[in-house]
Amino acid sequence: MSAKDYRVDFVTEFEMKTGVIWKLERAQHFDERGLPSWEAFARGDWDRSLALIEDMRREFAADHPERIDFRRIRVVEEPVSPYVHWELAVLRVRAQEGEHSRVIPASAVADFETGHPMPELVAFGPSLMYEVLYDREGIHTGGRRITDSGVIEPCLPVLASLYEQAEDLVEYFDRVVAPLSPPRLVS
Repeated sequence: MSAKDYRVDFVTEFEMKTGVIWKLERAQHFDERGLPSWEAFARGDWDRSLALIEDMRREFAADHPERIDFRRIRVVEEPVSPYVHWELAVLRVRAQEGEHSRVIPASAVADFETGHPMPELVAFGPSLMYEVLYDREGIHTGGRRITDSGVIEPCLPVLASLYEQAEDLVEYFDRVVAPLSPPRLVS
């Protein structure tokens, strides 16, 4: 489905969902054109980017109703790419506002990556999962809606295991990312 159709479908499902939603992010670069904080980051204005992230705090809090336990697993390669540095700053605020986010090193998923990286996934449970699709530049192009429980069910314990192995995102950010110089997006 197109990016627009994916967003509509996702929001519809999210509004009905209770319980755990899993999100696995693997790519080390995305193009977030249109998001003011990313635009400031892309222009090299790190202070403005951080201020704009802070401006989104209230919106992030609203993204996490009590009926949802949103668990994000962010795969990170070190050294941290400029994009991931920026994204972890965003995810740190999201975590402070109720998202349960953790970071896992790329080495922890290497056994799952025979021939290609793990896909970007959002699992709503045993009957619905999305593979989120991007082009080569990291621009969101849409998603693939998966409803085959035979495909989804084996993924859920893998996601749970990765989550259990992972480090709390805020702790990771404070330990690894905060000491870094402001990131610069290289064209």
